[in-house]
Amino acid sequence: MSRVIALVDGNNFYVSCERVFKPALERRPVVVLSNNDGCVVSRSNEAKALGIRMGVPFFEVRPLVNSHGLVWLSSNYALYGDMSARMMTLLGEFAPRQEIYSIDECFLDFSGIPGSATARARDIRQRICQYLGITTCTGIGSTKTLAKLANHVAKTRNECKGVFDWAELPAAEQAALMDKLPVDKVWGVGRKFAAQLKRMDIHTVLDLRGTGVARIRKNFSVVMERTVAELNGESCLQLEDCMAAKAHIQATRSFGRPVTELGELREAVMSYVIRAAERLRRQPSLRTQVTVFIHTGKYRPGTPCHSPATLVPLAVPSDDTRRLGAAAVHGLEQIYRRGYRYKKAGVMLMGLQPVIAAQTGLFTADQPSRATRLMATMDAINKTYGMNTATFAGAGIEQPWRMQSTRRSPRYTTSWHELAIVAA
Repeated sequence: MSRVIALVDGNNFYVSCERVFKPALERRPVVVLSNNDGCVVSRSNEAKALGIRMGVPFFEVRPLVNSHGLVWLSSNYALYGDMSARMMTLLGEFAPRQEIYSIDECFLDFSGIPGSATARARDIRQRICQYLGITTCTGIGSTKTLAKLANHVAKTRNECKGVFDWAELPAAEQAALMDKLPVDKVWGVGRKFAAQLKRMDIHTVLDLRGTGVARIRKNFSVVMERTVAELNGESCLQLEDCMAAKAHIQATRSFGRPVTELGELREAVMSYVIRAAERLRRQPSLRTQVTVFIHTGKYRPGTPCHSPATLVPLAVPSDDTRRLGAAAVHGLEQIYRRGYRYKKAGVMLMGLQPVIAAQTGLFTADQPSRATRLMATMDAINKTYGMNTATFAGAGIEQPWRMQSTRRSPRYTTSWHELAIVAA
């Protein structure tokens, strides 16, 4: 039985989430900005038509606010995360196996399901639009790489109406279409690899598909070899039913204003540890090392620059926020220097150990069960009543260093105080 893999994603996802609750944004150029309103991280089709690139600093496109009516919004990750969870739950009803790939993308395994895969994808598009107000595109192929490429076709060709299946094209038409697609549209082929491939006279997807294994093996790793095999319909990448535990968990933010005092830096670092530890416990796994860093941002003439980092090992693997926070603060105190204007800080939890296979030292006790119960209780409270309902004093209360989100929309689906108001 041949495999049938679909990749479904939400179009312009952050902007789409905003439009669900603000219909007035429809057909207007809209961008969502990164932390501290720095760079563009999501664009409506109308904003793309104005030539706005992903990742461009907002100050470069700000003149379009007056000249073309560009609307800009601060990131609202609580809203996007909740809308993503709702979308993934709905998508999981359409296939026996699902791999959530990112906040707005997931693979579905249609193999063995009776009926047309295209019709099923159109049902998905209609259901997600009806239930959530988000438009999706679906690409279908016999491998994950072909499904990802098909998704690009579905998204960029109006005649597809949001759904494209390679199986619906004869072999000759498939080859003709692949010959029109640049090689950098292949999943995993970034700028560096694309430039290297073009030097080898491999410019299109069809060129890459037809490249011999020996030539690929000579110039690239086994990853590229698998990519070529997948383009030829040979399945090398399996669906992951569960997301693999991350080797590193990082929490980092830019400050809303420069920070000079150690006390404020302690609060910021502790708040980042709290977020990272919550994600760590969801895996679940323990960590043996904590890295903390601070930096002053890009160099400016006349402004001293300082960008230190340090790694602090833990005596016992842990997911206890208090232990991780103590290690991070200790590291911060070692690298902090008075007189600098710090613009950013962050922590990284490293040294993965699954909870069921945790190794402890001969002369050290493992994590107390009481601590495990405390962390589980705090996580449950925050999940039920909202982030930071139960937190640690070390993260501060007023947090004057917090990043700027001057145009964040309400958290319509996750905060009782910010529910949408409907006039009947």
